[in-house]
Amino acid sequence: MSQRQRYTSEDHYRSSGHRSQRSSENHSRSSGHRSQRSSDGRNRTGRTTASSGRHKTSDTGENTRRRKRKKHPIRRFLLLLLLLVVVLIVGAGVYIVSSLSEIENHELQNVALCGDNDPNIGKYTTIALFGVDSRANDLRKNTRSDSIMIASINKKTHEVKLVSVFRDTYVQIEDHGCSKANHAYAYGGPDLAVDTLNKNFDLSIQDFVTVNFSALTNVIDELGGITLNIKKEELKWVNAYGRDVARINGQKYTKIKKPGKQTVTGVQATGYCRVRYTKGGDFTRAERQRTVLQAIFDKAKTTTPTTLVSVMDTIFPQIYTSLSTQDMLALLMYLPFYDIGEQQGFPYKQNGHKGSDGVYYGFPDTLESNVIKLHEELFGTKDYSPSDTVRKISKKTSG
Repeated sequence: MSQRQRYTSEDHYRSSGHRSQRSSENHSRSSGHRSQRSSDGRNRTGRTTASSGRHKTSDTGENTRRRKRKKHPIRRFLLLLLLLVVVLIVGAGVYIVSSLSEIENHELQNVALCGDNDPNIGKYTTIALFGVDSRANDLRKNTRSDSIMIASINKKTHEVKLVSVFRDTYVQIEDHGCSKANHAYAYGGPDLAVDTLNKNFDLSIQDFVTVNFSALTNVIDELGGITLNIKKEELKWVNAYGRDVARINGQKYTKIKKPGKQTVTGVQATGYCRVRYTKGGDFTRAERQRTVLQAIFDKAKTTTPTTLVSVMDTIFPQIYTSLSTQDMLALLMYLPFYDIGEQQGFPYKQNGHKGSDGVYYGFPDTLESNVIKLHEELFGTKDYSPSDTVRKISKKTSG
């Protein structure tokens, strides 16, 4: 082989190897570039995905914030509503307390507590209620109590029991001997009247409430009247007493034209309370008074708060009581839950006739046995054993 041929072969070999190497390098470079581009593409895709994820997260957070922003006005409204309710409640409380301060208060003095023999008496709040028969609407002394009631309120169940003490009941009054029960208020005001109830009936009454004709009339009118069933034999007497009440209170009287169930005004209802010249005398009179009180109570429970405020404004300045502001607030708090249960007249058994002085009295038959039944009615105490004081008084007053 010639030298030229060898050179050509070598050159060809070298050239082929060089091309192969370049081809291999180019292929590697090309593959590397494609891998890098692919990797860059994946990275770009990853970045795009991540970026997309960030966009989604950002959108979700924005929506949440928007939802929260939408809820905020509702929360603010509820907060303002709650604040308004609190302000109204506090305002009502302040108003009631300030109104209660207008009541004429009198702390009882020299009143004997005689209920130690009854184990159940402490479970009840017992209050004496007086309606005074005063032409001058005087709440203190020198006036006879036209209406005498004993209210027993169960501290647990809030049941209210009322017992009317007949005004002609023959009782013993401290320093005044034996006389009618309604004379005690005239002799010594509520102090002596409560003391008389406690000593004659073995009670531990520590509080009283006194109202007059005007208070009863005004409250009924503020409530829009009450419903009563006027009987035929009562009609003329209701009108007669009603005209008298209207004269005392400086009001006009509207005559009731026919008997039956009807809505009556305050003056008409007060006249109804005073009727005693029908069958049953003082017994039916006391029954009428309890009927009116029940009607007032029922109407008050269903009336509007505005009307109740008006009632309080009217009656509070016309009340004379030993109850403190705290006591009255405690009683008012349970007003919607009170339920007037049994209503009785006392004495349950009596003999009515003139005494040695020629005056008509209701003599308990006997005081001792009546007191035993009274404790069962008011406090649920069976087989009550009266005190020695009651037994001694019973010998003097039973007829």
